[in-house]
Formats: sequence, C-alpha cells, structure tokens
Amino acid sequence: MPHTSLPHDKGASSRPDWVPADAGADFATYVVQGVVTEPAGTTSSAPAPRRSRLSVDDYARGVLARDPMVLGRAITLIESNAAAHQEQAQQVLQKLLPHTGKACRIGITGIPGAGKSTFIEAFGCYLTSLGLRVAVLAIDPSSSVHGGSILGDKVRMEKLSQQPGAFIRPSPSGGSLGGVARKTREAILVCEAAGYDVVIVETVGVGQNEVSVRSMVDFFLVLMIAGAGDEVQGIKKGIIELADAIVINKADGENKPRCIATQAEMRRVLHYIQHTTPGWEPPAMTVSSLTHEGIPEVWKMTEGYFSTTRGNGALDQRRRDQSVDWMHTLIMESLRTRFYASPSVQSRLEAVENAVAHGRMPALAAALDLIAASGREEI
Repeated sequence: MPHTSLPHDKGASSRPDWVPADAGADFATYVVQGVVTEPAGTTSSAPAPRRSRLSVDDYARGVLARDPMVLGRAITLIESNAAAHQEQAQQVLQKLLPHTGKACRIGITGIPGAGKSTFIEAFGCYLTSLGLRVAVLAIDPSSSVHGGSILGDKVRMEKLSQQPGAFIRPSPSGGSLGGVARKTREAILVCEAAGYDVVIVETVGVGQNEVSVRSMVDFFLVLMIAGAGDEVQGIKKGIIELADAIVINKADGENKPRCIATQAEMRRVLHYIQHTTPGWEPPAMTVSSLTHEGIPEVWKMTEGYFSTTRGNGALDQRRRDQSVDWMHTLIMESLRTRFYASPSVQSRLEAVENAVAHGRMPALAAALDLIAASGREEI
C-alpha cells in the first residue's frame, strides 16, 4: 500500500484501503506505520499497486452491489473537504437517493463509561442473528495531532465486525468531543443504499452537540448507568425530552438492584416531560450488555416505536422536517464559509474586531459594515 506523510510531518503512515487514490491532505484518517518484521529467509514484497480512481457510476454500482470496500471509499469521499471530492460525492448521492429511506435510523448516546460500544456490539450481534444487516457509524474523538480517529471501533467491537451482515465505520468528529461528524447524514444515506436494515449512530458523551443526533435519526436512545448522578451523566431536561427511550446499562450482578432503582426514577421523570414524538411514550429499561439480558426486549421496544410512528405518520413527517432543516443548515454553513473567505472581510476583520473590543464601534454596525464589504465584492 502506498505511504504518505502525516500532516505536519508527524511520521510515516498509510491510508486505509477505502481512501481514494488521489486523496490529498483533506482526509483525516491515517494508519500509523508500525514495525514490520520479515520472517527469516524472505524478501520484502513489492508495494501494492495504486487503486484505480472510481467514477460516479463506479461508486453507485459498488454501493448498490453491497461491496463493503466501495462503501467505505464512498463514505470517505463524502467526508472529504476537497471541493472536487465534494462535487463528486453529491453526484454519487444523487444517484443513490432513490434507494434510501428504508432503514431504521437509531442514534445512541451516553457518557463515556456507560458501555455504549459494548451495548452496540451486543445489540448489533443480536440483530444480525435475526438476519438483519447492521451498519454502525461510530463518531470517534479526533486526534489533536493529525485529526484522525483515535479509538478505532473495529477494535472495540471485534465480535460485531466479524459478522457478515455488519459494517462498522469510525469517523473522526473534527476534534469536538461528543460532536457528530460533519457528513454523518450523508453516510447514513449511503449505508441505506447499500441495503442495511438498521443504521446506528454512536456518539461520544452527552452534551449540547448530541442534540444534533436527534436531527438525523428516527429513534434516539440515551444510555445511562446507575449511581453516576444527573450532573455526572449530563442528563439535562433538554436531553431527556429528546429521548425516545432510556436504557440503564450494566444491570448485572450486585449492580442490578441499583439499575432497577434508577429505572423507576427515570420512569417518574419521563412521565412529567413533554415528548417530541407524537403518539409515543418513552420507556425506561434495564439491560446487561455482558449477559445480553434485556437485549431482545430493547429491540422489541424499538420495533414497537417504528410500528407506531409509521402508522401515525410521525416518522415520515420527522424525516421531511429533518431534510429541510439540514438544507437550511448547509446554506448557513456555506454563507459563513464564503463570508470569512472574502478578501475584503479578511483585510478588515482584525481592525473591526479591535474597534468593537475597545468600544469604538457598536457590534451591529461592525457586522453590517463587514457584510456590506463582502456584498460589494460579490458584485
């Protein structure tokens, strides 16, 4: 496999096999080169040939044919910040769009230590045992050195990764702990086009950024543990209101009574909170990812949710609202990027910021001045 240098010259590395051959520094994921020991009496093999560049049709055909290698490369293309890659990615998505929308989109969040990866592995293995195909998009914290994924969920979910009906993809969150990767929405669509029945989005921690998970999934599950306290778990009223289910993990051994007590407490809380999904009363359940006790019940409950929301139209309405909201979000992001990239804004920004900071210019007047400068440049 060809090797390149990490950004900032941080050492030798290789690209994973799903990175496009022409990828530049816009891709965050690298595999750091380790020590290779050649067996005695052998010679080093020739480097692997460079992979051919895929066309839009190649990507579409490969994804629809359920080729995991092409699926991985398609998601990498989507994650790229390079303008040429973004344009090609949108063309691929346009071709795949008619084949999307059939999967159950599930978001799972919880504090570090709640056992999210262990739960997802047990849950995913149970689903594959039922004949379902499961894709896991695990949002990984990014390295502050080169921006790549740190944890590597294929290592954390070794058993699930070996299932023929499973696909696991860690994606860097861009350095925002608990943040959702920028292109997770499009990655969900690609996984759906590849025929996965369930797409799970795992996030790191519970915080304000986790609210964005609710805006891209159908079913939002908050994983808790007993005895951590509301402050530690970050279980604020806003997060509870977004939850479609509360699951208390690690309900085994001596910890089981504490989990049952937490379950009762959360049921009382949920009873008094206004919920976001019409016709659905979020339950509080206990589960042991270690013994798998409660895992089938969680899936049965999830099936009940989708049956209810499909029947009353809430699922279709939520997806329509999410698509429109996402369009407006992209418009705002695009306008913000173009604004700060404007030479007129860049030349004036520091002076205007200084004037605002020292009280010589009102903030609104400063903003309007910079917007006007940017607008004149457009003309």
